[in-house]
Amino acid sequence: MYFSSPFLKFIILVEFIILFFQFQNNQNNGTILNSEAPVLGILIIILAGIFYAEKSSNKFLVKFFKYIPGLLLCYFVPSILNSLGIVSPDVSKNLYYVASRYLLPASLVLLTLSIDLKSIINLGPKAIIMFLTGTLGILIGGPISLLIASYFGLVPINPDDLWRGLTTVAGSWIGGGANQTAMKEMFNVDDQIFSSMITVDVIVANVWMGFLLFGAGINQRVDKWLKADSSSIEGLKKKLITYKKKNQRIPSLLDFMIILAIGFGITGLAHFFSDIISPYIQNNFPYLEKFSLTSPFFWLIVIATTGGLVLSFTKFRKYEGAGASTIGSVFLYVLVATIGMKMDALAILDNPGLFVLGFIWMLVHVILLLSVAKFIRAPFFFVAVGSQANVGGAASAPVVASAFHPSLAPVGVLLAVLGYALGTYAAWFCGILMQFVS
Repeated sequence: MYFSSPFLKFIILVEFIILFFQFQNNQNNGTILNSEAPVLGILIIILAGIFYAEKSSNKFLVKFFKYIPGLLLCYFVPSILNSLGIVSPDVSKNLYYVASRYLLPASLVLLTLSIDLKSIINLGPKAIIMFLTGTLGILIGGPISLLIASYFGLVPINPDDLWRGLTTVAGSWIGGGANQTAMKEMFNVDDQIFSSMITVDVIVANVWMGFLLFGAGINQRVDKWLKADSSSIEGLKKKLITYKKKNQRIPSLLDFMIILAIGFGITGLAHFFSDIISPYIQNNFPYLEKFSLTSPFFWLIVIATTGGLVLSFTKFRKYEGAGASTIGSVFLYVLVATIGMKMDALAILDNPGLFVLGFIWMLVHVILLLSVAKFIRAPFFFVAVGSQANVGGAASAPVVASAFHPSLAPVGVLLAVLGYALGTYAAWFCGILMQFVS
Protein backbone atom coordinates (compact mmCIF):
# COMPACT_ATOMS: atom_id res chain seq x y z
CA MET A 1 0.00 0.00 0.00
CA TYR A 2 2.79 2.41 0.94
CA PHE A 3 4.62 1.84 -2.36
CA SER A 4 1.85 3.83 -4.06
CA SER A 5 2.83 6.85 -2.00
CA PRO A 6 4.05 9.81 -4.12
CA PHE A 7 6.86 10.27 -1.62
CA LEU A 8 8.19 6.76 -2.16
CA LYS A 9 7.99 7.22 -5.91
CA PHE A 10 9.92 10.44 -5.42
CA ILE A 11 12.63 8.70 -3.34
CA ILE A 12 12.93 5.91 -5.93
CA LEU A 13 13.43 8.58 -8.59
CA VAL A 14 16.17 10.24 -6.50
CA GLU A 15 17.89 6.89 -5.97
CA PHE A 16 17.72 6.23 -9.70
CA ILE A 17 19.34 9.60 -10.41
CA ILE A 18 22.12 8.85 -7.88
CA LEU A 19 22.79 5.43 -9.39
CA PHE A 20 22.73 6.91 -12.88
CA PHE A 21 25.37 9.51 -12.01
CA GLN A 22 27.44 6.85 -10.25
CA PHE A 23 27.27 4.61 -13.33
CA GLN A 24 28.18 7.46 -15.64
CA ASN A 25 31.23 8.39 -13.58
CA ASN A 26 32.33 4.77 -13.30
CA GLN A 27 32.05 4.42 -17.04
CA ASN A 28 34.03 7.58 -17.69
CA ASN A 29 36.87 7.49 -15.21
CA GLY A 30 36.20 4.80 -12.62
CA THR A 31 35.54 7.39 -9.93
CA ILE A 32 32.44 8.91 -8.31
CA LEU A 33 30.38 12.08 -8.45
CA ASN A 34 33.10 14.71 -8.64
CA SER A 35 31.19 17.80 -9.71
CA GLU A 36 29.41 20.18 -7.35
CA ALA A 37 26.44 21.00 -9.61
CA PRO A 38 24.74 17.56 -9.78
CA VAL A 39 25.45 16.92 -6.10
CA LEU A 40 23.86 20.22 -5.09
CA GLY A 41 20.85 19.33 -7.23
CA ILE A 42 20.53 15.94 -5.54
CA LEU A 43 20.83 17.54 -2.09
CA ILE A 44 18.01 19.99 -2.82
CA ILE A 45 15.84 17.18 -4.22
CA ILE A 46 16.46 15.12 -1.06
CA LEU A 47 15.53 18.09 1.17
CA ALA A 48 12.36 18.72 -0.84
CA GLY A 49 11.41 15.04 -0.60
CA ILE A 50 11.88 14.97 3.16
CA PHE A 51 9.77 18.10 3.69
CA TYR A 52 7.11 16.75 1.32
CA ALA A 53 6.97 13.53 3.33
CA GLU A 54 6.87 15.38 6.66
CA LYS A 55 3.73 17.27 5.57
CA SER A 56 2.09 14.15 4.11
CA SER A 57 -1.18 12.83 5.52
CA ASN A 58 -0.04 9.23 4.95
CA LYS A 59 -0.62 7.37 8.24
CA PHE A 60 2.72 5.57 8.11
CA LEU A 61 4.64 8.81 7.47
CA VAL A 62 2.69 10.72 10.13
CA LYS A 63 3.65 8.06 12.68
CA PHE A 64 7.24 7.94 11.41
CA PHE A 65 7.81 11.69 11.70
CA LYS A 66 6.23 11.70 15.14
CA TYR A 67 9.41 10.03 16.39
CA ILE A 68 11.99 10.96 13.74
CA PRO A 69 12.20 14.73 13.05
CA GLY A 70 12.63 15.80 9.45
CA LEU A 71 15.75 17.77 10.34
CA LEU A 72 17.45 14.54 11.42
CA LEU A 73 16.80 13.01 8.00
CA CYS A 74 18.07 16.18 6.31
CA TYR A 75 21.30 15.46 8.12
CA PHE A 76 21.65 11.67 7.83
CA VAL A 77 20.28 10.93 4.34
CA PRO A 78 23.00 13.03 2.61
CA SER A 79 25.62 11.14 4.65
CA ILE A 80 24.73 8.05 2.59
CA LEU A 81 26.16 9.79 -0.47
CA ASN A 82 29.53 10.06 1.24
CA SER A 83 29.49 6.75 3.14
CA LEU A 84 28.84 4.73 -0.03
CA GLY A 85 31.49 6.63 -1.96
CA ILE A 86 29.01 8.20 -4.36
CA VAL A 87 30.28 11.75 -3.79
CA SER A 88 33.88 12.87 -3.90
CA PRO A 89 35.20 14.17 -0.54
CA ASP A 90 36.42 17.28 -2.36
CA VAL A 91 32.90 17.99 -3.59
CA SER A 92 31.52 17.59 -0.05
CA LYS A 93 34.22 19.91 1.28
CA ASN A 94 33.58 22.56 -1.40
CA LEU A 95 29.80 22.57 -0.94
CA TYR A 96 30.17 22.76 2.84
CA TYR A 97 32.60 25.67 2.46
CA VAL A 98 30.13 27.62 0.31
CA ALA A 99 27.22 26.83 2.64
CA SER A 100 29.13 27.72 5.81
CA ARG A 101 30.73 30.89 4.43
CA TYR A 102 27.80 32.34 2.48
CA LEU A 103 24.50 30.65 3.36
CA LEU A 104 25.18 30.36 7.11
CA PRO A 105 25.91 34.06 7.75
CA ALA A 106 23.00 35.09 5.51
CA SER A 107 20.79 32.67 7.42
CA LEU A 108 21.90 34.10 10.77
CA VAL A 109 21.11 37.62 9.59
CA LEU A 110 17.58 36.65 8.51
CA LEU A 111 16.91 34.52 11.58
CA THR A 112 17.99 37.30 13.95
CA LEU A 113 16.06 39.98 12.06
CA SER A 114 12.96 39.59 14.24
CA ILE A 115 14.66 38.40 17.42
CA ASP A 116 13.70 39.89 20.75
CA LEU A 117 17.11 40.36 22.38
CA LYS A 118 15.62 41.30 25.72
CA SER A 119 13.62 38.07 25.81
CA ILE A 120 16.74 36.03 25.06
CA ILE A 121 18.53 37.69 27.98
CA ASN A 122 15.52 36.92 30.15
CA LEU A 123 16.00 33.19 29.46
CA GLY A 124 18.25 33.31 32.53
CA PRO A 125 21.64 31.89 33.55
CA LYS A 126 20.86 28.21 32.87
CA ALA A 127 22.01 28.50 29.26
CA ILE A 128 25.48 29.63 30.38
CA ILE A 129 25.61 26.99 33.12
CA MET A 130 24.85 24.20 30.65
CA PHE A 131 27.38 25.56 28.16
CA LEU A 132 30.14 25.62 30.80
CA THR A 133 29.09 22.14 31.95
CA GLY A 134 29.52 20.96 28.38
CA THR A 135 32.99 22.49 28.29
CA LEU A 136 33.90 20.76 31.55
CA GLY A 137 32.58 17.47 30.18
CA ILE A 138 34.93 17.68 27.19
CA LEU A 139 37.83 18.80 29.38
CA ILE A 140 37.63 15.86 31.81
CA GLY A 141 36.25 13.41 29.26
CA GLY A 142 39.52 13.44 27.31
CA PRO A 143 41.79 12.11 30.07
CA ILE A 144 39.09 9.71 31.37
CA SER A 145 38.53 8.13 27.93
CA LEU A 146 42.28 7.98 27.30
CA LEU A 147 42.80 6.25 30.65
CA ILE A 148 40.13 3.65 29.83
CA ALA A 149 41.41 3.11 26.28
CA SER A 150 44.99 2.70 27.52
CA TYR A 151 43.98 0.23 30.24
CA PHE A 152 42.17 -2.03 27.77
CA GLY A 153 44.64 -1.45 24.91
CA LEU A 154 41.89 -0.24 22.56
CA VAL A 155 44.03 1.99 20.34
CA PRO A 156 47.21 0.60 18.69
CA ILE A 157 48.90 3.99 18.49
CA ASN A 158 52.03 5.21 20.26
CA PRO A 159 50.81 6.74 23.59
CA ASP A 160 52.75 9.95 23.00
CA ASP A 161 51.26 10.40 19.52
CA LEU A 162 47.81 9.47 20.81
CA TRP A 163 47.48 12.09 23.54
CA ARG A 164 48.95 14.75 21.27
CA GLY A 165 46.47 13.90 18.54
CA LEU A 166 43.55 13.94 20.95
CA THR A 167 44.34 17.53 21.90
CA THR A 168 43.14 18.53 18.42
CA VAL A 169 39.80 16.82 19.08
CA ALA A 170 39.55 18.74 22.36
CA GLY A 171 40.25 21.98 20.50
CA SER A 172 37.53 21.26 17.96
CA TRP A 173 34.94 20.11 20.52
CA ILE A 174 35.40 23.10 22.81
CA GLY A 175 36.10 25.87 20.31
CA GLY A 176 36.20 24.98 16.64
CA GLY A 177 38.46 24.59 13.63
CA ALA A 178 40.75 27.46 14.58
CA ASN A 179 41.28 26.03 18.07
CA GLN A 180 41.85 22.58 16.58
CA THR A 181 44.60 23.92 14.34
CA ALA A 182 46.11 25.79 17.28
CA MET A 183 46.38 22.51 19.23
CA LYS A 184 48.01 20.79 16.25
CA GLU A 185 50.75 23.40 16.15
CA MET A 186 51.04 23.77 19.91
CA PHE A 187 51.56 20.04 20.57
CA ASN A 188 53.35 19.17 17.29
CA VAL A 189 50.79 16.64 16.09
CA ASP A 190 51.87 14.35 13.25
CA ASP A 191 49.92 14.91 10.00
CA GLN A 192 48.83 11.28 9.69
CA ILE A 193 47.63 11.19 13.30
CA PHE A 194 45.89 14.52 12.74
CA SER A 195 44.00 13.05 9.78
CA SER A 196 42.74 10.16 11.94
CA MET A 197 41.68 12.58 14.67
CA ILE A 198 39.70 14.68 12.20
CA THR A 199 37.77 11.54 11.22
CA VAL A 200 37.00 10.77 14.87
CA ASP A 201 36.01 14.39 15.44
CA VAL A 202 33.58 14.45 12.49
CA ILE A 203 31.99 11.01 13.02
CA VAL A 204 31.51 11.15 16.80
CA ALA A 205 30.40 14.80 16.85
CA ASN A 206 27.93 14.28 14.01
CA VAL A 207 26.45 11.12 15.52
CA TRP A 208 25.87 13.06 18.75
CA MET A 209 24.35 15.91 16.77
CA GLY A 210 21.93 13.37 15.31
CA PHE A 211 20.85 12.38 18.83
CA LEU A 212 20.35 16.03 19.72
CA LEU A 213 18.14 16.58 16.68
CA PHE A 214 16.15 13.50 17.63
CA GLY A 215 15.85 14.85 21.17
CA ALA A 216 14.55 18.15 19.81
CA GLY A 217 11.63 16.23 18.34
CA ILE A 218 10.70 14.76 21.74
CA ASN A 219 11.91 17.63 23.89
CA GLN A 220 8.67 17.86 25.88
CA ARG A 221 9.10 14.29 27.10
CA VAL A 222 12.76 14.92 27.95
CA ASP A 223 11.82 18.11 29.82
CA LYS A 224 9.28 16.11 31.79
CA TRP A 225 12.00 13.63 32.78
CA LEU A 226 14.33 16.50 33.72
CA LYS A 227 11.46 18.15 35.64
CA ALA A 228 12.45 21.33 33.81
CA ASP A 229 10.56 24.56 33.52
CA SER A 230 10.68 25.54 29.85
CA SER A 231 8.08 28.29 30.16
CA SER A 232 10.59 31.06 29.31
CA ILE A 233 11.58 29.30 26.07
CA GLU A 234 7.97 28.58 25.14
CA GLY A 235 7.09 32.19 25.96
CA LEU A 236 9.80 33.47 23.63
CA LYS A 237 8.65 31.13 20.84
CA LYS A 238 5.01 32.17 21.22
CA LYS A 239 5.94 35.84 21.29
CA LEU A 240 7.89 35.55 18.04
CA ILE A 241 5.22 33.42 16.38
CA THR A 242 2.58 35.97 17.37
CA TYR A 243 4.71 38.79 15.95
CA LYS A 244 5.14 36.90 12.68
CA LYS A 245 1.41 36.17 12.34
CA LYS A 246 0.51 39.76 13.15
CA ASN A 247 2.80 41.11 10.43
CA GLN A 248 2.42 38.25 7.95
CA ARG A 249 1.50 39.11 4.39
CA ILE A 250 1.72 37.62 0.93
CA PRO A 251 5.27 38.50 -0.14
CA SER A 252 5.92 40.23 -3.42
CA LEU A 253 8.95 39.96 -5.68
CA LEU A 254 10.20 43.21 -4.13
CA ASP A 255 9.91 41.69 -0.65
CA PHE A 256 11.99 38.68 -1.66
CA MET A 257 14.62 40.85 -3.30
CA ILE A 258 14.90 43.07 -0.22
CA ILE A 259 15.12 40.01 2.08
CA LEU A 260 17.94 38.56 -0.05
CA ALA A 261 19.60 41.98 -0.15
CA ILE A 262 19.51 42.13 3.66
CA GLY A 263 20.89 38.62 4.10
CA PHE A 264 23.62 38.67 1.47
CA GLY A 265 24.32 42.38 1.85
CA ILE A 266 25.24 41.95 5.52
CA THR A 267 27.12 38.74 4.61
CA GLY A 268 29.14 40.68 2.05
CA LEU A 269 29.99 43.36 4.61
CA ALA A 270 30.90 40.65 7.13
CA HIS A 271 33.33 39.09 4.66
CA PHE A 272 34.77 42.50 3.78
CA PHE A 273 35.45 43.50 7.38
CA SER A 274 36.57 40.04 8.53
CA ASP A 275 39.19 40.06 5.76
CA ILE A 276 40.47 43.36 7.19
CA ILE A 277 40.15 42.70 10.92
CA SER A 278 41.61 39.18 10.97
CA PRO A 279 44.97 39.92 9.30
CA TYR A 280 45.26 43.23 11.20
CA ILE A 281 44.99 41.43 14.53
CA GLN A 282 47.29 38.66 13.33
CA ASN A 283 49.98 41.15 12.34
CA ASN A 284 49.68 43.55 15.27
CA PHE A 285 48.32 41.44 18.13
CA PRO A 286 49.35 37.83 17.38
CA TYR A 287 48.92 36.79 21.01
CA LEU A 288 45.14 37.18 20.54
CA GLU A 289 45.20 34.05 18.39
CA LYS A 290 44.53 32.05 21.55
CA PHE A 291 41.09 33.72 21.64
CA SER A 292 40.50 32.78 17.95
CA LEU A 293 40.44 36.52 17.18
CA THR A 294 42.73 35.97 14.19
CA SER A 295 40.21 33.60 12.55
CA PRO A 296 38.28 35.15 9.60
CA PHE A 297 35.39 32.73 10.21
CA PHE A 298 35.08 33.95 13.81
CA TRP A 299 34.67 37.55 12.65
CA LEU A 300 32.39 36.52 9.79
CA ILE A 301 29.91 34.94 12.21
CA VAL A 302 30.19 37.71 14.81
CA ILE A 303 29.68 40.53 12.30
CA ALA A 304 26.81 38.79 10.49
CA THR A 305 24.98 38.05 13.74
CA THR A 306 25.60 41.58 15.01
CA GLY A 307 24.26 42.99 11.73
CA GLY A 308 21.05 40.99 12.11
CA LEU A 309 20.64 42.09 15.72
CA VAL A 310 21.14 45.76 14.80
CA LEU A 311 18.56 45.52 12.01
CA SER A 312 16.09 43.91 14.45
CA PHE A 313 15.75 47.38 16.03
CA THR A 314 14.88 49.01 12.68
CA LYS A 315 11.98 48.95 10.24
CA PHE A 316 13.63 46.05 8.41
CA ARG A 317 12.24 43.85 11.17
CA LYS A 318 8.86 43.96 9.39
CA TYR A 319 10.25 41.70 6.65
CA GLU A 320 9.81 38.80 9.03
CA GLY A 321 6.16 39.04 8.01
CA ALA A 322 7.21 38.47 4.40
CA GLY A 323 9.12 35.31 5.25
CA ALA A 324 12.65 36.43 6.20
CA SER A 325 13.14 33.63 8.74
CA THR A 326 11.66 31.09 6.32
CA ILE A 327 14.28 31.94 3.71
CA GLY A 328 16.91 31.87 6.45
CA SER A 329 15.72 28.38 7.40
CA VAL A 330 16.07 27.23 3.78
CA PHE A 331 19.73 28.32 3.83
CA LEU A 332 20.20 26.57 7.16
CA TYR A 333 18.76 23.28 5.89
CA VAL A 334 21.11 23.35 2.90
CA LEU A 335 23.95 23.78 5.39
CA VAL A 336 22.63 20.79 7.38
CA ALA A 337 22.70 18.66 4.23
CA THR A 338 26.29 19.65 3.46
CA ILE A 339 27.33 18.90 7.06
CA GLY A 340 25.75 15.47 6.80
CA MET A 341 27.43 14.81 3.47
CA LYS A 342 30.85 15.26 5.12
CA MET A 343 30.26 12.29 7.41
CA ASP A 344 31.53 8.87 6.35
CA ALA A 345 29.83 6.40 8.69
CA LEU A 346 31.94 3.52 7.32
CA ALA A 347 35.20 5.20 8.40
CA ILE A 348 34.61 3.77 11.85
CA LEU A 349 35.80 0.40 10.48
CA ASP A 350 39.33 1.74 9.82
CA ASN A 351 40.30 2.10 13.47
CA PRO A 352 37.38 1.03 15.69
CA GLY A 353 39.36 1.42 18.93
CA LEU A 354 39.93 5.10 18.25
CA PHE A 355 36.22 5.60 17.73
CA VAL A 356 35.40 3.71 20.92
CA LEU A 357 37.67 6.17 22.72
CA GLY A 358 35.85 9.06 21.05
CA PHE A 359 32.43 7.73 22.02
CA ILE A 360 33.54 7.19 25.64
CA TRP A 361 34.75 10.78 25.66
CA MET A 362 31.42 12.00 24.33
CA LEU A 363 29.56 9.82 26.83
CA VAL A 364 31.33 11.57 29.73
CA HIS A 365 30.25 14.90 28.23
CA VAL A 366 26.64 13.70 27.90
CA ILE A 367 26.39 12.16 31.38
CA LEU A 368 27.71 15.34 33.00
CA LEU A 369 25.32 17.52 30.98
CA LEU A 370 22.25 15.46 31.84
CA SER A 371 23.25 15.18 35.50
CA VAL A 372 23.63 18.94 35.91
CA ALA A 373 20.47 19.57 33.88
CA LYS A 374 18.55 17.20 36.15
CA PHE A 375 19.97 18.91 39.23
CA ILE A 376 19.15 22.49 38.16
CA ARG A 377 16.07 21.44 36.16
CA ALA A 378 17.34 22.98 32.95
CA PRO A 379 15.23 22.47 29.81
CA PHE A 380 16.60 20.10 27.17
CA PHE A 381 16.96 23.08 24.85
CA PHE A 382 19.79 24.41 27.03
CA VAL A 383 21.35 20.93 27.17
CA ALA A 384 21.30 20.57 23.38
CA VAL A 385 22.47 24.08 22.54
CA GLY A 386 25.05 24.17 25.36
CA SER A 387 26.51 20.91 24.08
CA GLN A 388 26.48 21.80 20.40
CA ALA A 389 27.95 25.27 21.03
CA ASN A 390 30.98 23.36 22.33
CA VAL A 391 31.14 20.34 20.05
CA GLY A 392 29.82 21.84 16.83
CA GLY A 393 30.58 25.55 17.14
CA ALA A 394 28.96 28.36 15.18
CA ALA A 395 28.31 26.21 12.12
CA SER A 396 25.97 23.73 13.81
CA ALA A 397 24.87 25.23 17.14
CA PRO A 398 22.23 27.39 15.40
CA VAL A 399 21.09 24.28 13.49
CA VAL A 400 20.31 22.45 16.73
CA ALA A 401 18.75 25.58 18.26
CA SER A 402 16.53 26.09 15.21
CA ALA A 403 15.32 22.48 15.51
CA PHE A 404 13.36 23.74 18.54
CA HIS A 405 12.29 26.90 16.69
CA PRO A 406 13.99 29.00 13.97
CA SER A 407 13.83 32.10 16.15
CA LEU A 408 16.07 30.43 18.76
CA ALA A 409 19.06 30.08 16.39
CA PRO A 410 20.81 33.21 17.78
CA VAL A 411 21.04 31.57 21.21
CA GLY A 412 23.25 28.89 19.64
CA VAL A 413 25.39 31.49 17.91
CA LEU A 414 25.97 33.54 21.06
CA LEU A 415 27.09 30.49 23.03
CA ALA A 416 29.27 29.24 20.16
CA VAL A 417 31.13 32.57 20.13
CA LEU A 418 31.82 32.04 23.83
CA GLY A 419 33.21 28.63 22.90
CA TYR A 420 35.72 30.24 20.56
CA ALA A 421 37.04 32.33 23.44
CA LEU A 422 37.40 29.39 25.84
CA GLY A 423 38.51 26.82 23.29
CA THR A 424 42.27 27.23 23.31
CA TYR A 425 42.61 27.55 27.08
CA ALA A 426 40.39 24.58 27.91
CA ALA A 427 41.83 22.39 25.13
CA TRP A 428 45.39 23.16 26.26
CA PHE A 429 44.54 22.20 29.84
CA CYS A 430 42.80 19.06 28.58
CA GLY A 431 45.97 18.21 26.64
CA ILE A 432 48.11 18.59 29.77
CA LEU A 433 45.76 16.26 31.67
CA MET A 434 45.90 13.69 28.86
CA GLN A 435 49.70 13.88 28.83
CA PHE A 436 49.66 13.20 32.55
CA VAL A 437 47.47 10.06 32.32
CA SER A 438 49.04 8.61 29.15
